[in-house]
Amino acid sequence: MTAYVADAKAGPNTNAAAAFARLKTLEGKWEAETEMGKAHLSYELIGGGTALVERFSSEKMPTMLTVYHFNGDRLMLTHYCEAGNQPRMQAGPFNPETGELQFQFLDATNLASPGDGHMHNAKMRIVDHGHLVSEWQFYEKGEPKFTESARYTRVK
Repeated sequence: MTAYVADAKAGPNTNAAAAFARLKTLEGKWEAETEMGKAHLSYELIGGGTALVERFSSEKMPTMLTVYHFNGDRLMLTHYCEAGNQPRMQAGPFNPETGELQFQFLDATNLASPGDGHMHNAKMRIVDHGHLVSEWQFYEKGEPKFTESARYTRVK
């Protein structure tokens, strides 16, 4: 049996590797006060350090997961959303000075049509060892519907 690996290349590009290395420093627990109440993030490395799992929970929303990983030389995320779909996004260039990393929609599973509601873009800025800013943009009918922003502080 042969495994299919889409877009596989020799390995991660330098900028993507630097971005993933910075993402790994998020391992631990985080909290933020948001419009939806207190939000919690936890980060855990899995797969021998090849993937980073982000677990999001809050007082008013169900738990969601996002997995950051490589596909060939591309840094990707797969978001397991309360909307019932799983958008995949690809990282753009990483700015190591500001700690900013943006992800753009690539495709999604369980999305009946492109106009159905889904997370479409994500931006994070790793300010320092104890602070993280995240911004997730939800699209519906091909247009931005809302953005969820939070400033997290490390608690563990």
